[in-house]
Amino acid sequence: MTRAIPPFRADHVGSILRSAPLKEARIKRQKGEIDAAALRAVEDAEIVKIIRKQEDAGLKGITDGEYRRAFWQIDFLEKLDGVESYEGERKVKFQGPQPRPVLLRVTDKLARFSGHPMLDHFRFVKEHTKQTPKMSIPSPTSLHFRYGREAIPASIYPDMAEFYHDLGITYRKAIKAFADAGCKYIQIDEVNLAYLCDPALRDQVKARGDDPDALLTTYADLLNSAIADAPADMVVSMHLCRGNFRSTHVASGGYDPVAEVLFNKIGVHGYFMEYDSARAGGFEPLRFLPKGKTVVLGLVTTKTGALESKDDLKRRIGEAAKFAPLDQLALSPQCGFASTEEGNVLVEEDMWAKLRLCVDVATDVWGGV
Repeated sequence: MTRAIPPFRADHVGSILRSAPLKEARIKRQKGEIDAAALRAVEDAEIVKIIRKQEDAGLKGITDGEYRRAFWQIDFLEKLDGVESYEGERKVKFQGPQPRPVLLRVTDKLARFSGHPMLDHFRFVKEHTKQTPKMSIPSPTSLHFRYGREAIPASIYPDMAEFYHDLGITYRKAIKAFADAGCKYIQIDEVNLAYLCDPALRDQVKARGDDPDALLTTYADLLNSAIADAPADMVVSMHLCRGNFRSTHVASGGYDPVAEVLFNKIGVHGYFMEYDSARAGGFEPLRFLPKGKTVVLGLVTTKTGALESKDDLKRRIGEAAKFAPLDQLALSPQCGFASTEEGNVLVEEDMWAKLRLCVDVATDVWGGV
């Protein structure tokens, strides 16, 4: 019951705690003590190291740990044609410390794609691993959910339907570019569908004039548009999360409000689903999972260093298998270990132990990774 194609029986979301040499180099670059080429050389060396560590842990899906990014979403979106980042007041708040107030807005018509630096980031991983290189990109919904209409000037897009149409085209072109670079495993980080499961955030969406139920349908259509030109040999997965900054969160609530649309209206192949705490609700929504799709159960937390029990993980996998076939399930941490460069509050040794644990449990449950 091992898997030849992703998502693998033991997998991970992608981001990895930044190493000490990388952190030091970033500080030096900010102070002007080294140039961009020197920083890139450190990034390259440190990424090669974590590629080897992922392989040594037994993982088949390999990432660059998002070592070249400061934010999981900003770094990608701000490099799209017609989008810029700026400092402002965050609309969606974490339950604890807040990330730097970097926001996004549209500055020109979308639907163009003149290239992206992360294409080279992917190529670097592909060149340095013998396993399957994985690329993670933020969902296109991330350009809207946090800001609403405020991020999309009416002078540019008087009709929001045109905005969604053009944004879908932009993403189709981006995903095609990654495919042309040799990417066969791409992950869309889609936190906003999980946010729509939180009553407080649904109220926030209503207060600004959006209908959360209508937004669910709009986002599903946007996501399908984004992946419409993905080639047949590319596996597209989706990661759902309720917020992850310095081991804090944004949202709570089970997947029930979005499950049917999530599993049966959005054409991805697999779902990385946060399930490390009661905030994610029960496994009942998995009953909507159709044949041919995989749910990667995020049962191992990245928010603390405490190592989960093998027996507890196997028990929870068994509970999930009451609602979806065991053969359509897999195991991973619930999120990345460093959605931003600051990282979560655990140490590297704990992180690697958790990734090895996923491999060990997957081997016990499914006979391999």
